[in-house]
Amino acid sequence: MAKILVADDEEVLRMLITDTLEDEGHEVVEAVDGQDALLHINKDIFDLVILDYMMPGLTGIEVAQQLDDDWKKNHPILMLTAKTQQSDLEESRQAGIPFYMAKPFSPAQLVLLVEDILDA
Repeated sequence: MAKILVADDEEVLRMLITDTLEDEGHEVVEAVDGQDALLHINKDIFDLVILDYMMPGLTGIEVAQQLDDDWKKNHPILMLTAKTQQSDLEESRQAGIPFYMAKPFSPAQLVLLVEDILDA
């Protein structure tokens, strides 16, 4: 079982991700935007952080940019986004986000990727 932070401003999508991951036995904490995600990251330890690219206030990229490199080396981040241009992928990688999944996605795809990340 892993402790996973899910940061997405879309409540229905956040609930879908949470339900999917909890069904797999993971503990999920939800953040409603980038600032909320940073608050959770600074007060708790997560095995995985899932960030939406486009959130009000701080984007997923901006959240990752505020985390130091040592933190990112020890805590994988998955960018979950509708922004699928090559430049978006490269911007995510430059921010220290090694994993990327395009929306829309199936819950089964998400589970497989999360398990791969956690097993690495």
